[in-house]
Amino acid sequence: MKGRVSVILPAYNEGEHIAESIASVKDLFGPACKELEIIVVDDGSTDGTLIAAEGTADELTRIVGYPRNQGKGHAIRQGFRRVTGEITFLLDSDMEIAPRDLLQYLNALKSVDIAIGSKRHPLSRVETPTMRMFLSLGFNLLERMLTGVRATDTQAGLKCAKSEALYEILPLLSVKKYAFDAELLAVATLLKFDIGELPVQIELSASFSARKVFRMLVDLLGIAYRLRIRRWYQENLQEMTDTYKPIIRW
Repeated sequence: MKGRVSVILPAYNEGEHIAESIASVKDLFGPACKELEIIVVDDGSTDGTLIAAEGTADELTRIVGYPRNQGKGHAIRQGFRRVTGEITFLLDSDMEIAPRDLLQYLNALKSVDIAIGSKRHPLSRVETPTMRMFLSLGFNLLERMLTGVRATDTQAGLKCAKSEALYEILPLLSVKKYAFDAELLAVATLLKFDIGELPVQIELSASFSARKVFRMLVDLLGIAYRLRIRRWYQENLQEMTDTYKPIIRW
């Protein structure tokens, strides 16, 4: 694969698993990428995640941390400020979700701007509780109706994109926690970026809490309000892009 690949791993209270997750990323991406960087963002963990991650730091791996938990969306934005790759992967640090074929994702970016893992892709292998699957389907249907996103699954924790596309998208995002992925793809759709869905291999054991489901719905309604009624995203396109400065421009 030509070009540098950056992998952002947001982590919260993954102290027992973060070192193994980082090793898995190196094993998965190393053979396919000539140039690789891994950016681990400790999102205010309280269980020693930061210390465990710092023990893995090397020429491929950089660790970012801050004291207070802010949410996945905030962590990804902090990580992206340090990205130097032409392609960026956003990957959940619990590693419950992995690409069926990494090269397929990399090759997809020749024809689309963003490639996302989808549990509903016909080639995906998914093991998840029935209730979680039902809630995920209901959220996606509501999301498509409210935001215009056409993807069949926005919440799978595996996405890759041309870094140039993320440079335009991330400054406009305001969701810090539960519906960050939904907002990312809603703004990507608004900006007319091409989105492709690819298969994943998923083993999800935990079910959603009622509180998390409620917060996701609240966040989704906020996205729809800013998009459809206030038209906040549309009005702030140029200003937000001008004030967001990553370390490297492509």
